[in-house]
Amino acid sequence: MSDHPPFPDPSSDGAAAALSLALRLAARSDEAEGIVSLTLVDAAGAPLPPFTPGSHLLVECAPGVVRAYSLCNAPAERHRYLLGVLREPASRGGSAAVHEDWAVGRTVRVSLPRNHFPLSEGPGRVLLLGGGIGITPLLAMAEHLHAQGRPFALHYCTRTAARTAFAERLQQAPFSDSVHLHHDDGPATAAFDAARILGERGPQDHLYACGPAGFLGHVMEIARQQGWPPSHLHQEVFQANVEASPGDQPFEIVVANRDITVLVPAGETALHALARAGIDVMFSCEQGVCGACVTGVVEGEPDHRDQYLTDADRARNDCFTPCCSRSRTSRLVIEL
Repeated sequence: MSDHPPFPDPSSDGAAAALSLALRLAARSDEAEGIVSLTLVDAAGAPLPPFTPGSHLLVECAPGVVRAYSLCNAPAERHRYLLGVLREPASRGGSAAVHEDWAVGRTVRVSLPRNHFPLSEGPGRVLLLGGGIGITPLLAMAEHLHAQGRPFALHYCTRTAARTAFAERLQQAPFSDSVHLHHDDGPATAAFDAARILGERGPQDHLYACGPAGFLGHVMEIARQQGWPPSHLHQEVFQANVEASPGDQPFEIVVANRDITVLVPAGETALHALARAGIDVMFSCEQGVCGACVTGVVEGEPDHRDQYLTDADRARNDCFTPCCSRSRTSRLVIEL
């Protein structure tokens, strides 16, 4: 992923400061098993801030619970933001609140659109590969590519037809000939053959993939085997496994600009330890995927365990993700 946002503003008071828009939930619809679509509009009918394909919003799902959801309508639309939300089986309060509590007419606090998964410009064909709810940012990309007249193919992989969100929209889209649906329980002739699909590569083609970590690992490994240049591979993870290591050690976090020191025990994340000490850090996924909690590092060596920062980010040694990363040194000095 690239095009990282700047670190949170030092004057920010956590995630709440990013939620600068108050929108009205104008419509909701069941799109597939466990997935709802949500249409957000300005209550007075004013145009919404523009967004680029691949963008997402930080959304307050419930008081104090902020999550990141991709925008999946056409970027040319200024009258609405469209989100698709999967109810996670092990929801920690975000998607469950959306599915159970959100009624039409509700006021929803969201951030301005931000993009960690930007679509490149260029003459080559674009290959879009979506797994499960990972289809959402690819929908906006497909709409944009079609509007530009750029060649693309969209392959959408799900377990069953019943879990295939936005299927009717894709089948009725003016670019439906470029859409291919693959279900695990579907006919063998429609199975997802990554080696074949990725083998049909032009020298200027770019690949954009979004979905669970296992799906992305499979796709990216085959792409590398097929000779895709690393600079032409783009991915956004919608699920990540953040696990403790048996060798984890406690460490201290010093918040330099607040003159506060917090002990992070072996069994607790830095994010939770800071929150316990009354220090509010902007966050969303708590899995090292979205980048909302990226924090500046002044001194010490982070133990990076996220899937957001690039190798170049890590080499600079000036930031880390407190939601999942730890410290290789006994003391880590940060600045909020």
